[in-house]
Order: sequence, then C-alpha cells, then structure tokens
Amino acid sequence: METSAVAEGGSRANEERNQESREQMLSRHRKEVAELQNKEVSLKKAAAKGSKAEQKAKKKQVEDEISQLSVQLKANHAEELASLGYKNTESREKDDINNLVMAIAGVSTKGHGDSSKPKKAVKRREKRAQQEAAREQRIEEEQNNIISDRMVENEKLEEKLKPLGLRVNEIKPDGHCLYRAVEDQLSFHARNASPYGYLELRKMAASYMREHTSDFLPFFLSENKVEVDSDSSPLERFKQYCEEVETTAAWGGQLELGALMHSLKKHIVIYSGSFPDVEMGKEYKLRE
Repeated sequence: METSAVAEGGSRANEERNQESREQMLSRHRKEVAELQNKEVSLKKAAAKGSKAEQKAKKKQVEDEISQLSVQLKANHAEELASLGYKNTESREKDDINNLVMAIAGVSTKGHGDSSKPKKAVKRREKRAQQEAAREQRIEEEQNNIISDRMVENEKLEEKLKPLGLRVNEIKPDGHCLYRAVEDQLSFHARNASPYGYLELRKMAASYMREHTSDFLPFFLSENKVEVDSDSSPLERFKQYCEEVETTAAWGGQLELGALMHSLKKHIVIYSGSFPDVEMGKEYKLRE
C-alpha cells in the first residue's frame, strides 16, 4: 500500500513538472513569435529606402525570408509540443472550417446550440427558393392544363376525321411544321412519294408571293405593323419577309398556305376539333 502511495505521489509530481515545462515552452514560443514579428517590421523599414524598383525588390526578399522563417518556426513549435504529448488539433480545425463554410452557404449545422436568428441573406435565399418553387408549380399546372386541352382537342378532331377515313398525324413543331404537313399530305395522296420536300415548298411559297406582291401585300400589312419611323418601305419589308420565308425556319400562316395552294393548285381543308373547318382553293377541287 505504501509503495502504491509513493508511486501515485511521484506521478503527481512528474505531472506538475511536465505542466510547468509546457507553460514555459508556450511562453518561449510566444516570445519567439513576437521576435519574428519585430524582425519583420525592422526589415520592412530598412527595405523602404531607395528607388521604387529597389523597394519593391527588397520588400519581396523580406516577405520570402519572413515566410520561410515563419514556416520553420511553426514546425519547430509543433515538434516540441508533440514531444510533450500535445495532440494534433488539425482535424478539429478542419471541422470548424467545414462548419463555417456550411454556415456561409446557409446550411444549418447541428450541435452548436446557436439560437441566433437567421441572417437577412439566408432569409432572402429562403424567400427566393419559395418563390421559385411556387413558379415551378404554376408552370406545371399550366402545362397540365395545356396537355388536357390538347387531349380534348385531339379527341374531338379524331371523332371528326374518323367518318372521313382520316387520322391525326403528329408533325414536329419546329417552325417548318406547316410545310412538313403539306409535304405529308402530298406524300399521302401520291402513295408515300411526295414530289416536294418542305424546303422546296418554302421556296415555292416565297416565289409565288414575290410574283403576286399586289395580292399579298395588303394582307401582309394588316398582319405585320410597319413602324412609322422605319427606314424600310412596306414593299421592302414585304420582300424581306419573303426572304425569311424562303431561308429561315419562320413559322408559316395563312399567307404561306395560300401561296402553296395556288402554286400546287390544290384544294386544302384545315380541320379543327373545336373550330369550324377552313376550306381553301375550292376552284382546284374538281381538278383533283
């Protein structure tokens, strides 16, 4: 029992001596850091002499020297502290940095017991997120309504076409859809061999409109407002429009369909599920 007591007493004495040594070491470390800082100030003062180029070069040398000394001093301190049993706190510091990064990003971190209110930036982000979610929901609802309306339209159209022996054929809505639809019908009536592609039909429509400007210009002006202060005349604007019909993917309408009707000399019927059908080119009906 006495031996045990002596051992415990000796252990406590050693711990006290070790604790004192650590305090002395830390005190010396602080002094060495202060000395390095004073040396940096002294060297920078000495470097602030001479021309600007010389000062710049000296300043760079001082910064490099102090940086090397600082790295070496930190390494020495870490080694000395490790010899006394100091644990590496790097992992804890990394955790603190990660928590800080998450806090900056507006992500809550658990276990800190921080009851402070969210900052304004976090509130703004939350508000924007809520607004974006609401907008996405509105878009989804509108799309659902559009899909629903289209389904109803297609059902009505299919009911109308069925007695006529016709069916709906989907055409890609890419700006060329009117011309692709005409190409599809030409192919259907020519037993899957259309004499014209959609690009040829574009050129055909543009060419006919140019050759019959007087017939199309009034309708063009009624559908396309020409600015009063525009440098282009209505005729020049119409010619530009025909160029767009021929060379771009501009959507086609009644003007282009009318031009194709006359160019092809075809009777055209536009069927609709919810609106009256539009019939064009009755004069060509008997020729088919």
